[in-house]
Amino acid sequence: MSQSILITGGGIAGPVLAYWLNRAGYKCTIVERSSIPRKTGQQVDIRGASREIVRRMGLEAAINARTVKEEGFAIVDSSGKHLSEFPVTEGAASFTSEIEILRGELASVFFDATKDDVEYIWGDYVTGLTEQDDGVVVQFSKAAERKFDLVVVADGMNSKTRKLVFDDEDALYHLGQYMAFFTIPMAENDTSFATWYNAPGGRLIMVRPDKERNRTGAYFGICGNDTPKDYLKLTVPEQMKMWEELFKDAGGDAERLIKGMYTCDDFYMQQIAQVRMPQWSKGRVALVGDAGYCPSPISGLGTSCAIEGAYILAGELIKHGDYKAAFAGYEKAMRPIINKAQRLVPGGPSLANPQTSWGISILNGIVGFIAWSGLATWFQARSTSEIVNLPEYDMK
Repeated sequence: MSQSILITGGGIAGPVLAYWLNRAGYKCTIVERSSIPRKTGQQVDIRGASREIVRRMGLEAAINARTVKEEGFAIVDSSGKHLSEFPVTEGAASFTSEIEILRGELASVFFDATKDDVEYIWGDYVTGLTEQDDGVVVQFSKAAERKFDLVVVADGMNSKTRKLVFDDEDALYHLGQYMAFFTIPMAENDTSFATWYNAPGGRLIMVRPDKERNRTGAYFGICGNDTPKDYLKLTVPEQMKMWEELFKDAGGDAERLIKGMYTCDDFYMQQIAQVRMPQWSKGRVALVGDAGYCPSPISGLGTSCAIEGAYILAGELIKHGDYKAAFAGYEKAMRPIINKAQRLVPGGPSLANPQTSWGISILNGIVGFIAWSGLATWFQARSTSEIVNLPEYDMK
């Protein structure tokens, strides 16, 4: 009899895990709080071993068809002038990956690859978990109570399911930055370069044009300011108003982004943090992706770690059959990868978001030297989670 596995979260890690387990005969169910597949979200990239994993899934062409054609990354001044540029290069050592894709588009690819073989429960979530000798009894907000052999938590950095099983009071390690993400129409002066603009007060404005879809990803960020700390208590309009007040005098593209923010339909904000859990399993429940080890958006490795973690967890379950041995093997294989992915540049993100105009000038000078000297390759290689040889599993 095949094992039944409940996966909470239909984003990246959950469907990738279900894909591999389904091929091995496991019966997977994914419960997703959203009522429909989410097609929005920030731009993400796929680096290192995760690229090989999507090749093995047969999804490389589908993903490439939806990528954002970004030529590189540039630091700009208030007029939009490029002060330094980092063009896209092949491999890990680049600030812009060859595979840049909106998170919602990537999730859609994984959903399409699993929807015919995996049970999806939309618009629902887990409210209770009771472990028994032969499985886990799960209570849902809407659906009837069910029993599964295993539960895998994959519902993100702020996972509510994680709190039902683990002591996660100290799970979030805040990095001192808050960000808002949304999409606005393209402007005539938008190029194929992502741009980064610093304003005094630890403020950041970033735009990532997507010419293929005639839209631009917009980002506000702020360091060293606790104004947004209670953002979860605010409505979306109240959050938008807060960002307007914080950025109305920032210069650069601030006025354009504020105007576009009020007409977008995909706004969301979050604190920039890492998830640091001492263990990724407890009994018959395991964590995967951001729910267990979010490296933070500024690492650029969250998506890659989610894909790699899902692949390795599936492989260990298939290899061992016994969940205790599988969870131990998963932890042993993934922990070094996550330790490296969460090792950020000292001082970041505050170092990249100075509080003063003088600090911004110094930063721009340093970054300009890095671009000119080629040191960017060294910096990015140090922060990239790269598995030279993926573990091999008998994936049918």
